[in-house]
Amino acid sequence: MAKMLQELRGSQFTNRYEKRITKSTYFQNRMFRLFCFFSVLILGLSLLSIIIFVGRTGLLVFKDVSFQEFFFSTTWEPYDDKFGAATFILGTLSLTGLTLLLAAPISIGIAIFTSEIAPNWLKRILRPVLDLLVGIPSIVYGYLGLTVLIPFLRNITGATMGDGLLAAAIVLNIMVLPTISRISDDAISSVPSELREASYALGSTRMQTIIKVILPAASPGIFTAVILGMARSIGETMAVVMVIGNTPQLPSDLLTPTSVLTSNIVNQIIDVEFDSTWNYALYMMAFLLLLISNLLIIIIRKLRVKGA
Repeated sequence: MAKMLQELRGSQFTNRYEKRITKSTYFQNRMFRLFCFFSVLILGLSLLSIIIFVGRTGLLVFKDVSFQEFFFSTTWEPYDDKFGAATFILGTLSLTGLTLLLAAPISIGIAIFTSEIAPNWLKRILRPVLDLLVGIPSIVYGYLGLTVLIPFLRNITGATMGDGLLAAAIVLNIMVLPTISRISDDAISSVPSELREASYALGSTRMQTIIKVILPAASPGIFTAVILGMARSIGETMAVVMVIGNTPQLPSDLLTPTSVLTSNIVNQIIDVEFDSTWNYALYMMAFLLLLISNLLIIIIRKLRVKGA
């Protein structure tokens, strides 16, 4: 009887202890869930607040400037109340397109070499080097472009200045190349080995396997890498400011100084009053950059769903 009572007391103690653990675990899980929810809520509200503030401030420019003038005029003379942003919009699109034309093939080629061709000892060197290149501050790239690249372009082309879209595109190409390469490398490496083995079993060469099997299978990840690289190049400021020339004019060639949205904002934002049409025009440019960045993020999300 005494033994039975002892076992009964022990089981009751165990049950009470398990209930305490269960309540404690439930409370901890509940608090962690609330913490995560409020973190996401704060992040979403911060993004929404930025979009609303920049958008509302930028739209005020259309009280004094017509929609047609702002988007289609190339005359940017703030002291004469002329705020045509077409030069900067076209410059941004041209610079992004030229950077994409240069960076995408080289980056994908590096990714293919790293994941499919390079021996293991070389992979262990290349991947950390690319990761280190991603972390270099943009102003370092800009300073090297200003002091090394532009004099080099002047010497080989005979141009007077050397600043322009070509110099900016080369600097941005060097900056986004590690990002596109590493993400593309991960996408290619994640392709199942069964696909490679099946291709080789059918008699395909390495080149045929890479082009017709691996790249199509990894294409969603590669497209994501390219878009992320373009998103970085569109929003880049300091490196572009140092090599593009910062002149509000449509370039006649790749070596003519020009300006883009980011360089124009950073060069002029200090000199303007907040409640002025000039400032509202700069905010509208920032809002355009924000819309482009969000559009690229949406495209990435769509590609990831498709790739899944």
